[in-house]
Amino acid sequence: MLVWNKTNVSHLLSRVLFGYSRADLERAMGYGNFNDLLDLAILKDLAMPAPPDTWVDLTPEQSQLDRNMAGPWFLQLTKWWYSRMFQESLSMREKMVLFLHNHFSNERQKVNYPQYVYKQNQLLRKYAFGDFKQLVKDISIDPSMLIYLDGNNSRGTGPNENYAREVMELFTLGIGNYSETDIKQAAKVFSGWQVKGLTAVFDATRWYKEANVTVLGKTAKFDNNSLIDHIFTQTAAAEFICRKIYKEFVYYKPNEAFIKKMAEVLKQNNFVLKPLLKFLFTSEEFYKPEIQAAKIKSPTELIVGASKQLELKNPDLQNWYDMAIILQMQLFQPPNVAGWEGQREWISSTTYSYRAGFTDSLLSGKRYNGTNVSGKLDPIAFARTSSNAEKPKEFVEEMVQLFVRFPLTESRKAFLLEVLLDGTIAANWSTYTPNADARINKFLKALMRLPEYQLA
Repeated sequence: MLVWNKTNVSHLLSRVLFGYSRADLERAMGYGNFNDLLDLAILKDLAMPAPPDTWVDLTPEQSQLDRNMAGPWFLQLTKWWYSRMFQESLSMREKMVLFLHNHFSNERQKVNYPQYVYKQNQLLRKYAFGDFKQLVKDISIDPSMLIYLDGNNSRGTGPNENYAREVMELFTLGIGNYSETDIKQAAKVFSGWQVKGLTAVFDATRWYKEANVTVLGKTAKFDNNSLIDHIFTQTAAAEFICRKIYKEFVYYKPNEAFIKKMAEVLKQNNFVLKPLLKFLFTSEEFYKPEIQAAKIKSPTELIVGASKQLELKNPDLQNWYDMAIILQMQLFQPPNVAGWEGQREWISSTTYSYRAGFTDSLLSGKRYNGTNVSGKLDPIAFARTSSNAEKPKEFVEEMVQLFVRFPLTESRKAFLLEVLLDGTIAANWSTYTPNADARINKFLKALMRLPEYQLA
């Protein structure tokens, strides 16, 4: 039986949000049960956000876009998305947008036009909880995807196979569930689309001429939509998508028996994602003790989450942007069509030290290279938002519970208390004494440098 308590709610928030603050956790607990928390907050449909600027509606011809313009616009677009993540409250939408961005991986370096990348990002947001099958249909003629996987100039007489391959291998079925012949025939079907202005248009003269083609055992005069409908009739489709969701939000080693249950829910709901997500987040499987705190935070989860935990009012988004590149997770620039692999790939001897450097910068106001960071923490004000601010042992315990999902040993907590006290005794601790701000900063640095802090 699923138990409603702070441990389980904290676990849920750690997986569906980019971190959370004390206020977020208190607000979540106020719903009193998982159904209301999910229906009224986490999975609630929201209005689409306003665009970052008016340039999103300029065609490449209108904007006369060149490389000097692309960089600043991509920077603005990335900061805009970071702001969506930071201001998400208890909504999972932006977490799903990032999941879908990684699933339908496109690299800005090849697409080049920020307008197309923005429109794809909004497309992913539109379907974050919605009809996954329809999303695949829409993304098959999305300008960014047409450019990235070379469908823009694909003709039926000599079709480019890139999208046909990836729609089966990476987007819907997985390796082993289609043949090379299926790819070659499907490529003909996906031909004929070209990017014009900010949209895609179909040119029948560029489409395949055969009366019928055979794909995945069915012979028909397919178009994009009917072929994608056929792909989703394959048994592998629902399980493939559920496996990706499980590995992202539950555990990197999939439980195949449970994935089959997820797949049944997905198929029963005609591939709409919201019922599947609710099924997952109200399952006992999701809350198993061995699954909690067993996910390595992605750089985006670390960057946004640390800032939320510290309740920063105006975090330095340029610092986020620059550090994300160093931590190997630049938004809109995944490494390849397969996206970021995640989990253990996020941590290396190099990136681990830079992770600590980032969390340090939120406290010191200085990056590892000495550059100033705006919006740093006011340690005294932050500490005094806690009712335990003047009780050092209790304050350490509260911060540990908020910041770290993996259970700390008593010796580790004792070490953190020593760092906070910094030579004084507990009886003399006060946030009103000289150097209290430096002591709080030192404690928070030590807390956020722990290996356990890297887990969600």
